[in-house]
Amino acid sequence: MPHAGQTKNMIGIKLAYYRKKDWKRFLDSIDDRESMHDTWKEWHKSYLKAKNDLIKEGFEVFDIQVDIDELMKFCKIRGIKNDGKARSQFVTNK
Repeated sequence: MPHAGQTKNMIGIKLAYYRKKDWKRFLDSIDDRESMHDTWKEWHKSYLKAKNDLIKEGFEVFDIQVDIDELMKFCKIRGIKNDGKARSQFVTNK
């Protein structure tokens, strides 16, 4: 039986997941560097909080591991900046 606030048909949300080993390369590749955490550890803490908050709200969360080359190609093909909006689109298309 679902908990209060949950339905039988949970809504799925995809979250971008960046590997620690890719972090420096990821930061070097994005156009909105100033809006991103300086360290993977800081980002990961924020990521886990967001994920847990979504789960508590009844969402089903899917971790989408981001391949940096794929992300850069995605942006280049579309002629868009590698920013939060583009990364959101990239993950949604996965």
